[in-house]
Amino acid sequence: MVTNNRNNKDMKKTLTIAAALIAAITASAQGGISDAMLKEIQSNQPVANAALSNAIANVAIDDLAKNHKNSGAIDTHFNVETKEQNITNQKQSGRCWMFSGLNVITGNFAQRTDSLRVSLSQDYLFFYDQLEKANLFLQSVINTAKKPMEDSEVRFLFKSPISDGGNFCGVADLADKYGVVPTEAAQETFSAENTSRMSKIITSKLREQGLQLRKMVANKESSSKIQKEKTKMLTDIYRILAMTLGEPVKEFTYAFRDKNGKQVTEEKTYTPQSFYKEVVGGPINGTFIMIMNDPRRDYYKTYEVLYGRHTYDGHNWTYLNLPMDEIEKLAIASLKDSTRMYSSYDVAKQLDRKRGYCDLRNYDYATLFSTDFNMTKAERISTYDSGSTHAMTLCAVDLDKDGKAKKWKVENSWGNEWGQKGYLIMTDDWFREYMFRLVVDKKYVPQDLLEKAKQKPIQISPEDPLFSVEN
Repeated sequence: MVTNNRNNKDMKKTLTIAAALIAAITASAQGGISDAMLKEIQSNQPVANAALSNAIANVAIDDLAKNHKNSGAIDTHFNVETKEQNITNQKQSGRCWMFSGLNVITGNFAQRTDSLRVSLSQDYLFFYDQLEKANLFLQSVINTAKKPMEDSEVRFLFKSPISDGGNFCGVADLADKYGVVPTEAAQETFSAENTSRMSKIITSKLREQGLQLRKMVANKESSSKIQKEKTKMLTDIYRILAMTLGEPVKEFTYAFRDKNGKQVTEEKTYTPQSFYKEVVGGPINGTFIMIMNDPRRDYYKTYEVLYGRHTYDGHNWTYLNLPMDEIEKLAIASLKDSTRMYSSYDVAKQLDRKRGYCDLRNYDYATLFSTDFNMTKAERISTYDSGSTHAMTLCAVDLDKDGKAKKWKVENSWGNEWGQKGYLIMTDDWFREYMFRLVVDKKYVPQDLLEKAKQKPIQISPEDPLFSVEN
């Protein structure tokens, strides 16, 4: 009887497992596209429009979705506008953050001196950006070497050891540390304007070096020996950068010119640091706060993005989250005082590239495909449908009689043959939906917001969907 009971129990257990397997298979089948489901999908299709189907099959979607009623002349008048500068071109690189940051610096210089103009070298600062990012990666690998390769932080490091993207914190830290030089002293190279191959080579080398450092930690090598090896590794990275971007200039002669190109000062010998003092006047860090609009998170709180910095000893991307009404007040106050700002957007959304115009009504994809696109800004961020992808310099706003913004203008870094001779105009509706980040001089920020910016920041993962690098 004992044996029979055991057999009965085993049989029941087998039947239970079988039932569970059948249920799992049935559930899986229910999740697939069955014949009945496919027939239902097909039966609910609208009556085919042969002409429209042929057009979509043979013509670019944007050309068909373009809203003809919204394709007329653009109002280019702005009643609050800063001084124009020479338009720059980042070419095939992700350095928009640096172009925008340096454009803010040169704009402030032009405003302060009234007549002098200067163009700053992106190539020079980019060299140190890449060297510093290489060190940030290698040191972070050392710090996390006792964690397994499957650890999320370690995976993050090795996934992207280095990039050409960044944010304004990088501009501030790099310029404060290494100074700046005029374009004439450090011209763009092919690899500066076309970063892809150089970045892939350095990325591959850094991953190899990172594995070596992890092995040294695992073998319990001394800290001094590990640091010595890291320095040797950075020597290799420096050599690659020097060959692709050029050896950083240490001293140069320069004479300032006015807006018409006329030399107005005698030639003088500078170092990058002394030229920085001449053009900037003092440290950038401490003079600004970074503002974000992230409707997923609590407003009037401060947040910090881990690994959101360019140098190991620098500043992580730390920001005060504000509603758009507050952000627009800060932007208008700055522009009214002729001060440009670093800003970032999801620029590809509803962008008419030919006209350099961002308007929510530019393209009607919903009508074209007989559907709706109804996600909120917060939902678009959460689902990776939208994020801060491109930095530009906010330089003008057009206000109505009540002082409210009607439209905005930014200086882009895609050359002067693009858009509005290098500029982009955006409606206020678009601005509110796709603007994310603004760097504001503290003198335009009310004291209560400055106090809120001092809160202990809430830590955020660098892999958050909003914080992809800007390029």
